[in-house]
Amino acid sequence: MDRSLLQACLNGARPANEHPRLSATPMTAEAIAAVRAGARSLHVHPKNSRGDDSLESTDVASWVAALRASCPGIPIGVTTGEWTAPDAAARLAMISAWSVLPDFASVNWHEDGADDVARLLLDRGVGVEAGIWNIDGARRWASSPIRSSCLRTLIEVADLPGEVGKPVAEELIALVRRVDPTIPILLHGEERSTWPILGMAVSSGLDTRIGLEDTLELPDGSLAHGNGELVTAAAAIAAERMRPRQE
Repeated sequence: MDRSLLQACLNGARPANEHPRLSATPMTAEAIAAVRAGARSLHVHPKNSRGDDSLESTDVASWVAALRASCPGIPIGVTTGEWTAPDAAARLAMISAWSVLPDFASVNWHEDGADDVARLLLDRGVGVEAGIWNIDGARRWASSPIRSSCLRTLIEVADLPGEVGKPVAEELIALVRRVDPTIPILLHGEERSTWPILGMAVSSGLDTRIGLEDTLELPDGSLAHGNGELVTAAAAIAAERMRPRQE
């Protein structure tokens, strides 16, 4: 993917027992494998000692610092999902306390307090990925006074079978493009939607992502060894779709 961004989403909210390569400690080996396979950006969910997603300063600092040291020059992003702290004020307090800042953070615009979280991140010099999961989130982002300050939009298609997710993606992309024709779009799916939506992103020239957060399986349905193997498979799909057709 020469022009478009391929991001690796290393873990997500999955518990560590879902895959041998998931861990409650910074996944530096997985990050290195993903970057060597072609990822040019990393998205992670920092964990606490219990393995739960965390926005606490010590947890964010340990994950971001470890990944930055192991993958120098690669932008590191984290989640700010409300499941980490359902109270928006608590999320803001934790983000204000961060001592080691990620390069960017995803903010889901359908969640309460999204504008405030995004504004705080921007004020602290952290880039914002605008997470758009549904039409409600897209409309909230479209009416946000800070939407034009976002690094990119992060369109996520839920776990849907086969080709069912593509019309959903098309609707969200069209809405974003009507509001801001130039903002970068990172399009991805999860579980059953993962590979069809990744193929759609590649064919459309959009940024995309892959990793154990979105799926544990390779395109053929077999269990992936880890993030490196998933990124390798995604890069191969991109290379195949970009190859000039022989007449």
